Amino acid sequence: MKLVEVKDKKTIKDFTQIPFSIYKNDPNWIPHITQEIEEVFDREENPYFTHGDCIRWVLYNNDNSPIGRVAAFINNRTANSFEQPTGGMGFFECIDNKEAAFVLFNACKEWLSERGMKAMDGPINFGEKDRFWGLLSEGRDKPAIYTMNHNPDYYKAFFEEYGFTNNYEQIIYLRSVVDPPNSRLVGLADRVRRDTNYRFETIKKSEGEKYALDFQSIYNKAWKAERTDFEELSKERAITIMRKLRPVIDEDLCWFAYYKETPIGVFIAIPELNEIFKYVHGNLNLLGKLKFLWYQKTKGCRTFTGMVFGIIPEYQGKGIEAAIFNELGKRIQPKKRYDQLLISWIGSFNGKMIHLLVALLQVVPYKKYITYRKIF
Repeated sequence: MKLVEVKDKKTIKDFTQIPFSIYKNDPNWIPHITQEIEEVFDREENPYFTHGDCIRWVLYNNDNSPIGRVAAFINNRTANSFEQPTGGMGFFECIDNKEAAFVLFNACKEWLSERGMKAMDGPINFGEKDRFWGLLSEGRDKPAIYTMNHNPDYYKAFFEEYGFTNNYEQIIYLRSVVDPPNSRLVGLADRVRRDTNYRFETIKKSEGEKYALDFQSIYNKAWKAERTDFEELSKERAITIMRKLRPVIDEDLCWFAYYKETPIGVFIAIPELNEIFKYVHGNLNLLGKLKFLWYQKTKGCRTFTGMVFGIIPEYQGKGIEAAIFNELGKRIQPKKRYDQLLISWIGSFNGKMIHLLVALLQVVPYKKYITYRKIF
């Protein structure tokens, strides 16, 4: 076997194509969009390179055929927020061969160790936590979700036999859109609505920068209270995120809550794009974009995915969560454009949010992922 760093067109192509051979017989696999994967490793596109670094490899067998891939990375803003300096690894794909898998894991470990790391988390992303994060452990019998990992069962054994241990689990929840809200949710929402200081509104694409700044404000207050590895969201990054979401946003699915003029809560969802991307085959080139537009118009999405949900600490437990979901339901149920809602993803460390979603929305688990940690 030969491990080669990805540096040229050939190795980039091999890195991209490996999943197509591994999942060729998996009816539930939908390839990630190649251009989105490549953005992660583009120093001009990925802002994480301003405070970190990464490397990626392709593994070849003796016949010079690609049989595996992996990436390793360090985020200097969070690496030292754990008990030991911790890097990351991800984008792991490998044939069913433990020796090959361990070659890939060892490459990550050695590269990270040389840079002072004492542990690595994986599989994770060199970027935002809402994508390419975690190893699928339950739900392989269901279609892959946009930007979420999908992998064979044998990957789990590779990680655990190498010495990775379960750091936390990530759960995606499901709820029917057709089912009416429960009485508790409606009661809490009505109570909030009686206070005229509260206001709820959908996002307006024409005012993208305004909502980006409101999102930034909520994010930096709400997530700082929840995560030890919190990274503050800059104005520029918030605007970039909103700009990238704009082409796929359905305004009915994105809600902001305000107390007087202060943004206090947000729920951002987008149509489940894999219901369209399954026709694109992983390449959003010109032909892929034309296919996307055609199938978006003729097929559409019957599922939408909640990507971001947060309430700033001082307004949690006041019913704001219920009011947002009640407003969402009142807006989308009469239109009958969607059949189901996915909530992606809630960490096992966030028991408060899990309890809230189960109690108010009556969601059920749909898929489960594991974020592992390997201490060197």
